[in-house]
Amino acid sequence: MTTSAEPRVARRRSIRRSGAAVARPGFAWAAPATLFFLLFAVVPLVLVAVLSFTNWDGLGSPQYAGLDNWKALIHDHVMIQSLWLSVLITVLGVVVQTPLSILLGVWAAGKPRNRAILSAIYFIPLLLSATAISILWRALLDPNFGVPSQAKWLFGDGNLFGHQTSAIGVLVFVGAWQYTPFHTLIYQGATRAIPPVLYQAAEIDGAGRIRQFFSITLPQLRTTMITSMILMVVGGLTTFDTVLILTQGGPGTDTTISAYYMYQQAFKSFDFGGGSAIALVLVVIATIISLIVVKVSGYDKMRSSTEGL
Repeated sequence: MTTSAEPRVARRRSIRRSGAAVARPGFAWAAPATLFFLLFAVVPLVLVAVLSFTNWDGLGSPQYAGLDNWKALIHDHVMIQSLWLSVLITVLGVVVQTPLSILLGVWAAGKPRNRAILSAIYFIPLLLSATAISILWRALLDPNFGVPSQAKWLFGDGNLFGHQTSAIGVLVFVGAWQYTPFHTLIYQGATRAIPPVLYQAAEIDGAGRIRQFFSITLPQLRTTMITSMILMVVGGLTTFDTVLILTQGGPGTDTTISAYYMYQQAFKSFDFGGGSAIALVLVVIATIISLIVVKVSGYDKMRSSTEGL
């Protein structure tokens, strides 16, 4: 037996659906962003692709060189090493920053009290440029006048930039110090969006905080985690200023990542064709890794319960 309220509910749903269809924005809403993307992303990428097949020192007109730049990259041991170093530093950054960001984000999403003040202090690195942060840590870790020179019992000879392992460790640490607050902010917002009723039901069932964290919080943060990791991958593969200021690719070429090697080829050796080829390789690798993360995580199969505009 149907009630008189049921037709009204059905009518309201029909009106909402038809209203949503009518109110959906057209392409004109996306036109400014599309134009911006074409001008500042697609067009420069096409120009870089064209330059990768030329010889150009920055003066005069580029000369067509065919596949010479690409053949040189295949036999360039510094380039091969730089790719492995880029991937290594990126993976280490993800491994270090992800658990820290999740724990700090979940903590910061709790009852305010003093957490708001502490969170504001912790987010200060977000206000500083990568250049300023690199100069700061370069001074703090200076082997002659910095902290390592006063604590050799902990840092050995104090020259953290003189050995590959410690130099890579410094790059990972400085990157985490700068960017963990950003990802913490993402996790903080995502955690606050988790329905409180889930935790209330868990408490009724006798689940403690640790069980709630692993059974409710982490699963609910899955999509946020994938987004954060993709941002870390792209940021890690394109890191440049930190390496330029802290290690300058040294000792030797032990921390010469692909982005820094691209800079050396283009702006120090004036080989803009070779530098453009390296840039394209970085774009391809970042895209492949991001797609792998999306595929392995099942992110591409996830669906939202509320459709966007």
